[in-house]
Amino acid sequence: MKKYFVTTPLYYVNAAPHIGHAYTTVAADVLARFRRARGERVHLLTGTDEHGQKIEEAAKAAGRHNLDFCDQTSAKFRELWKHLDISFDDYIRTTEKRHEDKVQELFSRLQKSGDIYKGRYEGLYDVVGESYVKESDAVRGPGGVLLGPESGKPLQRLSEETYFFRLSAYGPRLLEHYRAHPEFLAPASRAPEIARFVSDGLEDISVSRTKVKWGVPVPGDEQHTIYVWFDALINYWSAAGGAQDLWPADVHIVGKEIFRFHAVIWPAMLMAAGLPLPGRVFAHGWWTVEGKKMSKSLGNFVDPYEVTREFGVDAFRYFLLREMPFGNDGDFSTAALKKRYNAELANDLGNLVSRVVNMADSYLGGELPAKAPEGGDACSRRAAARAGDISARVAALDFHGALELIWETIRELNAHVNEQAPWKLAKTDKDKCALVLFDLIHSLRVVAGWIEPFMPRKAAEMQAQLGVRRFPDALTADDVLAGVNSRTGQIQKGPALFPRKE
Repeated sequence: MKKYFVTTPLYYVNAAPHIGHAYTTVAADVLARFRRARGERVHLLTGTDEHGQKIEEAAKAAGRHNLDFCDQTSAKFRELWKHLDISFDDYIRTTEKRHEDKVQELFSRLQKSGDIYKGRYEGLYDVVGESYVKESDAVRGPGGVLLGPESGKPLQRLSEETYFFRLSAYGPRLLEHYRAHPEFLAPASRAPEIARFVSDGLEDISVSRTKVKWGVPVPGDEQHTIYVWFDALINYWSAAGGAQDLWPADVHIVGKEIFRFHAVIWPAMLMAAGLPLPGRVFAHGWWTVEGKKMSKSLGNFVDPYEVTREFGVDAFRYFLLREMPFGNDGDFSTAALKKRYNAELANDLGNLVSRVVNMADSYLGGELPAKAPEGGDACSRRAAARAGDISARVAALDFHGALELIWETIRELNAHVNEQAPWKLAKTDKDKCALVLFDLIHSLRVVAGWIEPFMPRKAAEMQAQLGVRRFPDALTADDVLAGVNSRTGQIQKGPALFPRKE
């Protein structure tokens, strides 16, 4: 049975990781964890892109050998993913032999088919974006200087021998694929832009450089190295290594700035090679910081380590996917994170768990039931009924929508506590008090199952306090989604899940 194969882009190692890298990777991790909880076999791939002119320049500026520099920076990404609890199954680097061999294999295949041919490139090149730029796409800056449309940096005018990929031949096939598979371009709001770009006519693209030595040599012509983007895109296929239970990828999660590469060039490459296409390419938006675009000149890149030192890893993961719909642009500020932390994590969820656990400990002696209350209008039944909608939203990468549904349940549970007032029932009707608390405990167990992909550490702490004893071998995927993952247990009072930030 094929594994569900989800990927992040390969992150360029010319600088340390920041919030933008974390955003993409946390989203991919949440999707992977969610599908594993459903009993699916999942493969999450991430890694680093380590070739090209910018790496040569960054290594030289740091006074290091190219590979030493890549080793050092790639390790920073690994360390951050470990810190953020990213459950990746494979981490690929473009400097690995397993990747370089596959890049040359695919390049040779396209040479033999006539889809790669030698010619001469005359035009503009964006060193910062490592991309060729059409004259019509360039932005005219002060003094008539031509700037990259994304980087805003001056473009170089190149004239060099190069190998071209016959991208122009694949426009009609790409448009037909978009029509036949409307889910391929996601979110749907971004699809028209890609379709228009292809409909306007594609040009053949340069896929090698002679002036950049830090790259994969063109097989049989080592004066050329393979263009860094052509090289990097192949990582998804090279990491699969021909495994039939992996390829094709089910979803590539990327930033909107590299959507064209993944939605146009990459599928055309696969078509030319006779390989299956990925199921979907999802392009999310950008983060600004307090209303300003992140940039080196402003020095406003958000360091995930700094944020997690103050708010914790799980609160950071939560905020990234809660603040705005996945696919839209968003703005990061410590004030916004603190507001959500206090209102939704500390008050709504943390305080609810603390109240219920303390009441169960006081009024029930910490003893818990084996099953949720049956019949009637139990909160746990209503909560479990939402599982299907939450699952559908996560599957569609609507993480914001899924969290909103989860928080609707949490708000309802808080209201139910206030309405039923177990502290009063403990004095007047102990049997009803027990039923109300049993119902709340099972409802919270359901919630803990829902939040596990988003906040794995806090979900585990929450389950421990709620007396959850896991017996995974005896559970079905439906059981896990419905929160039925426990036997009779004992309340375990613990510290506040989310201490309020004053």
